[in-house]
Amino acid sequence: MSADGWSSVLVLGGIRSGKSAFAETLVAGAASVRYVATAVGGEDDPEWRARIETHQRRRPQSWTTEETGADPARLTAVLAEAKPDDTLLVDDLGGWVAALLDPAQQPNDDPATVTALAAAVRACAARVVLVSPEVGLSLVPTTPVGRAFADALGTANQALAGACDRVAFVVAGRPTWLKTGPDAPAIGTEPQAENDAAPLTVDAAAMHDAMTAHTPATGTPVLPQPEAQTQAPTQTQPPSAEDVVAAHRARTANAATDALHAPTMVLPLVATGTIIEAGMDLPLPDSDAGPDARDRLAGVDLPGGGLGALLEAVEFAAATQGTATPRAWGPVRVLLIDGRHGGGAAAGADVTDAARRADEAEAGEGALARLAATAEADIVVVRTPASGAMEDGPVLDAEAVDAALLQGWKLADAAAEAGRDVLVLGSCGVGTEAAAAAVLAATTGAEPVAVLPRVLVPGGFYDDAAWMVRCAAVRDAMHRIRQESRGAKDILAQLGGADLAVATGALLGAAARRMPVLLDGPLGIAAGLVARDLASQSRHWCLLPDAGTQALVRQGADVLGLTPVVQLGMDLGEGANALAVLPLLRSAIALAGALPVHPALLAGHDAAGPAELPGDEPDPAGSDEEQDFTEPEPAGPGPASV
Repeated sequence: MSADGWSSVLVLGGIRSGKSAFAETLVAGAASVRYVATAVGGEDDPEWRARIETHQRRRPQSWTTEETGADPARLTAVLAEAKPDDTLLVDDLGGWVAALLDPAQQPNDDPATVTALAAAVRACAARVVLVSPEVGLSLVPTTPVGRAFADALGTANQALAGACDRVAFVVAGRPTWLKTGPDAPAIGTEPQAENDAAPLTVDAAAMHDAMTAHTPATGTPVLPQPEAQTQAPTQTQPPSAEDVVAAHRARTANAATDALHAPTMVLPLVATGTIIEAGMDLPLPDSDAGPDARDRLAGVDLPGGGLGALLEAVEFAAATQGTATPRAWGPVRVLLIDGRHGGGAAAGADVTDAARRADEAEAGEGALARLAATAEADIVVVRTPASGAMEDGPVLDAEAVDAALLQGWKLADAAAEAGRDVLVLGSCGVGTEAAAAAVLAATTGAEPVAVLPRVLVPGGFYDDAAWMVRCAAVRDAMHRIRQESRGAKDILAQLGGADLAVATGALLGAAARRMPVLLDGPLGIAAGLVARDLASQSRHWCLLPDAGTQALVRQGADVLGLTPVVQLGMDLGEGANALAVLPLLRSAIALAGALPVHPALLAGHDAAGPAELPGDEPDPAGSDEEQDFTEPEPAGPGPASV
């Protein structure tokens, strides 16, 4: 078992429940993942191939794919061959059961095969996440083969639920933990304990916390217990905000290393602001809307072959807006973060020049301001406190990290309140690239010298001596923290600094407000990696318009599962690349949402509206994606300052 308490997780869910996307978030932090696909058949079905390709596009390039195909025994062998440092994602067991029931596999001792698979999961040396459809909530199938499939899959789910350390059930994209560790809160019961009666007790302090807790996105209060089960309120002084924060931190002290021990948590709000801790529960984009938008585009009235690479942006917009016909983004807010890092990270940097660029953006001048004016974007310049030298010790203390995270959250919240549709992260600070390289190295194991950008000086020349000083600073910092905790806040305190903490808070705040974020540089990528470790859902609200020319951005984006929409190779400065591509993205999204169906496809149908297409056909069974297993079948101008 791993240090954080789990080696195997079974993720259950219905059709289009978001179970695959949730399972992918569980392994998102792994340096590499072996994706075990169980799909059988479908080679002659274009729609089925498109669905599989959608799954394939979501996988980072660092993942490898292994197909078990029509051989059910192959999955057991893959589990047995896995090494301790491997991470396996099996998606899904519906395909495995379909292959098991194939007449070509009969006669066969199916229960023994299921038992062998459960034993292989128990004995597997690697981390394993298995995805499986939950078919027990639907009607009993009307055909013998349908009933056989439902029975076999239900038996497999029960066996694997007993074999796995954790079991999650996903409904409408929201996970609930059915089985946790022995030291976890009682978020589920074992079958033998369901009939055990226990006296009802009420913890007044816990009830007060529950009644004052809210979700980050909706602010919906947790409902109190029925009146008959509660005591009349006493006239005591309510706990202070500081007491609530302290109590929450005490309850979640192990969240960074044992997040799977607890149910999906509710983000508490207190008088002093949001508590940003590991294990935060933020919303996810609509897992159906993106693929539906792609399917719809196959029939719209375009004279050519389609939108090409821009389809990535259309799917992203559809998912984040929750509709297959997304609208083009409106006003945009650019957060230009001006940070200062001390020590070797700032070698070769001109502090005066960095301050000049921030002042120009604030005054509506310079390249970033010009691009913002053409992209209906406003710029907020965020000047953060100076951070220390990473090679000498922590660059921030814990209180400063919390303050910077909260500042970033509030900046995203203010952008949403101002009616901005998209957030763009930009940077013009000193030493930020070295800090981002150190964060990437600490969180992914990347080699710093391979990802640290060279030091460009005016005139188009490179200062390689300054680059070597920066490399040495990152190297010494990595050596210094080699035995330190690598939690998200620890990384910010030891390496990231105030500017990265503000950017991380902004990413989390944007995800809480369901606001897309465009990343295009070292600061945004590093912030995305840290935000992922605080709330894994945050990365699904990020889009990479262009990866630029830096290896740091490309490698970090690959770990985050972000694919560049276009490959223009621009290097205009962080934030400017995204603004340059933004008009093109808007045009593609507007076309996708507004174009009508091709007239030839409407023959025999009533005239449809401009945004309508015939409904999707049900999914065939036996795939590595979401399936139906009832029965298997073959902003305005004027920058501001903070």
